[in-house]
Amino acid sequence: MSKTRLNSFVTLCGAAALTLALGAGTAALAQEGRDPAYAAARAAGQVGEQKDGYLGVIGNASAEVRAMVRDINNKRRAIFTEKAAGKSTIEEYAFATACRLIAQTQPGEKYQATDGSWQVRGAGAPDRDPRCP
Repeated sequence: MSKTRLNSFVTLCGAAALTLALGAGTAALAQEGRDPAYAAARAAGQVGEQKDGYLGVIGNASAEVRAMVRDINNKRRAIFTEKAAGKSTIEEYAFATACRLIAQTQPGEKYQATDGSWQVRGAGAPDRDPRCP
């Protein structure tokens, strides 16, 4: 097996293992959905899931929405840091989380596609990175 294919295989296996290991991080990320301000911003298309595992601000959102996103992303980074310790890099863990969170978006919600553009989830599967498990 070539070195490039081996590296791709190792990355894919790592992403799959990280997705299975999300456990407690999943509960903390689910808390975001219970915040009425977060739910309203998501429904209004002001925020969306980025392909790097963090929440993104879309367009000219208010200072309150930007502050909320900053707070959520700080919490996510803390979870990624804790969960990745000794198993992977923070970026790898965040990527695995992005794969899962983008897959869990609902029709009408925004997410970042592989080309970096913001898309509105339709009835079909979202455009995710081909390395996603």
